Amino acid sequence: MSRDDGAEDTSPPDTTGAEAPTGDPNGTLTAGLPEDPSIDDLLTKLDSLEAIVDDDAERRKVKQTIALVERMPGSKAFTSRISKYTTRDMAESFVGAVIFSLPLLVEDGVFEIAEWFVEYTLVGVPVFFIMNVLFVLGMTAGLLYYADFRQVQVTNPILGFIPRRYLGVLLISLLTAFFMLFMWGRLHEEDPTTLEQVGRVTVIWAAAAFGAALGDILPGESTGNDLGGSAE
Repeated sequence: MSRDDGAEDTSPPDTTGAEAPTGDPNGTLTAGLPEDPSIDDLLTKLDSLEAIVDDDAERRKVKQTIALVERMPGSKAFTSRISKYTTRDMAESFVGAVIFSLPLLVEDGVFEIAEWFVEYTLVGVPVFFIMNVLFVLGMTAGLLYYADFRQVQVTNPILGFIPRRYLGVLLISLLTAFFMLFMWGRLHEEDPTTLEQVGRVTVIWAAAAFGAALGDILPGESTGNDLGGSAE
């Protein structure tokens, strides 16, 4: 029996070869995006979004999304990205500082270097002493933020511009250097001047800061609560 030519055809439409709607018919939303995007590309876009968001509540939501994506399988950030600063990071810095400063504590060469810092001056200024301090500051910043060990982010900076991790590594290594010199009797040996004692501390500090920075970042991001609250 033939079907009436005017009857409505209720069979499902043939979608073979039809394009699925993308919501971006003109391709404007995908312009400039990588052809084979990954989770790390998504993190890069979220970082850019975080930088331009003005509202605190919206910025917090973006940070929460970043933190969620970082923990997804397939994300390099899961092992290479560091955003939190925890008490475990401080403990790792202390261990690294002790390990790298121990060999120097038994070397008399530390005394000679400290004397050199004090004796060589330019217009009364201990030039090499100041250069050593600047070297420690620059080396620590380079290891934490510029060396390709980990992608370390600056989150919740102190006073809005001092990185917590940077300050923590410097203070922990400095206190470790001073405490170990004092405890082992190397700070007052041979009756040095006050400036020579400070010079001895800065010599050990250079090695301790190197160890503290590596001890902090090499294990990756630590578990535990961020000392500054929610990660930025």
